[in-house]
Amino acid sequence: MKTMNKLDAAYWSERYSSLQIGWDTGGITTPLKEYFDQLENKDIAILIPGCGNGYEAEYLFNNGFKNVWVVDLAKEPLINLKKRCPMFPDDQLINGDFFNVEKKFDLIVEQTFFCALHPSMRADYVKMAHQLLNPNGKLMGLLFNCELNDEFPPFGGSKDEYVQYFEEHFEFDVFAEAYNSIKPRAGSELFILLRKMNQLRNSQE
Repeated sequence: MKTMNKLDAAYWSERYSSLQIGWDTGGITTPLKEYFDQLENKDIAILIPGCGNGYEAEYLFNNGFKNVWVVDLAKEPLINLKKRCPMFPDDQLINGDFFNVEKKFDLIVEQTFFCALHPSMRADYVKMAHQLLNPNGKLMGLLFNCELNDEFPPFGGSKDEYVQYFEEHFEFDVFAEAYNSIKPRAGSELFILLRKMNQLRNSQE
């Protein structure tokens, strides 16, 4: 598909270079911060795909979570993260494709990456997230719960649509409208906390 083919490293680099990053909030948002603040095990392996400027990774790293990995097709946001957080390990900054990551994780953090992918890739995203998680690993974060764009990211959707993608691969601990969204996103976000299903219901990977 033409639109999907455009969503490559060059596309995202241009968006960052030209500051066309309307999804960027300038810092970690409340739902993610409050979830991170209640985590007790700081040794868990965490992946933030499509990390953008990496405010979540910066917050985690500065609060003692040293096993945090980020991946983004564009190099510009990774450079930005490193400038703000110079002690962040270089080998945990992956300039590449989420779908090529091979390491295993205990937690995957979803923050605007799902909506940046063309909707035709959503099923593949779910399968890849499942594959990258250790047994009983979790996928946590936010999904847009509103209609956005059809031709370019961010792409929106609805809870009913998303449930169909995730239900064969994950158990739902939380899949509900976020109660603590930042004001500009109030009423338009779903908070998800999903546990890897070690035995898939209906499909095979």
